[in-house]
Amino acid sequence: MDNTHHRRQILIGISLAVLATFIWSGNFIIARGVIKDIPPVTLAFYRWLTATVIILPFAWKYFFAERKVIRQRFLFFLLAAATGVSMFNTFVYIAGHYSTAINMAILGTCSSPIMSVILAKIFLKERIPALRIVGMLVCITGILILLSNGNFQNLVSFKFTKGDWWILAAALTFAIYNTSVKKKPAAMHPVNFLFVIFSLGTIVLLPFYLFELKTEGGFAFNGFNISAILYLGIGASVICFLIWNKAIVALGSGRTALFGNLIPVFSSIEAVFLLNEKITSIHIISFILVVAGLVIANLKK
Repeated sequence: MDNTHHRRQILIGISLAVLATFIWSGNFIIARGVIKDIPPVTLAFYRWLTATVIILPFAWKYFFAERKVIRQRFLFFLLAAATGVSMFNTFVYIAGHYSTAINMAILGTCSSPIMSVILAKIFLKERIPALRIVGMLVCITGILILLSNGNFQNLVSFKFTKGDWWILAAALTFAIYNTSVKKKPAAMHPVNFLFVIFSLGTIVLLPFYLFELKTEGGFAFNGFNISAILYLGIGASVICFLIWNKAIVALGSGRTALFGNLIPVFSSIEAVFLLNEKITSIHIISFILVVAGLVIANLKK
């Protein structure tokens, strides 16, 4: 009976992790698909405003019960909100103006874990096992193949495009978030934690949104734009974070993290069918190397 229950929990965890990555993959598609309709900061602002409003009723009682720890650790919550909410997604949406959804998904999703390991070593003094170093080197090889378009001689004269810089900046901010979130108050309810960082992240975005509104104007309140914002605010924010956390409980953080490698797979397939982007052998080779590297990095001796 215990084995049956354990297998059921594992199956539920895998299903939730796959569902979360599938929904998250749409973030890169929307970033690319609405570039002519919704300015990037505006898209990020309304995404997180929607997420904050949706999660508010579920977090309200926990917020009041835990308001003391929120005051005491306010700078921690502000850092987590600014990096994981305000900056990360805004940078992705800006990158969407200069790069394809496929490139954004592979480069952004795959470089962030490498940065997280390096930051954890520097700031948390975490030990880096030999297998993790090997895995990181394989990942970096895959990313270099993508950036060089399969010809390493191109790296000699390589210059990052605007899209590459923005997506790497997004990956760095998410790596900072991943590193800082390990210091989250252990007793804090996960729904309240999400509410706090969602709301703070929205507040941080507010002045930048108002500036963008003044300089670039707003957006048309039509079905397409509203659907994109609701998808991001409800699906890619509230639902994904909650089911991802449930997957971590069922599978453990290390195993769950590996499922994040499905994001560029789903994004690439969606980009081909929805945005008519071209997927090449370089994309496939790069992705296989990155996934292999991340699997090696998470192996136990």
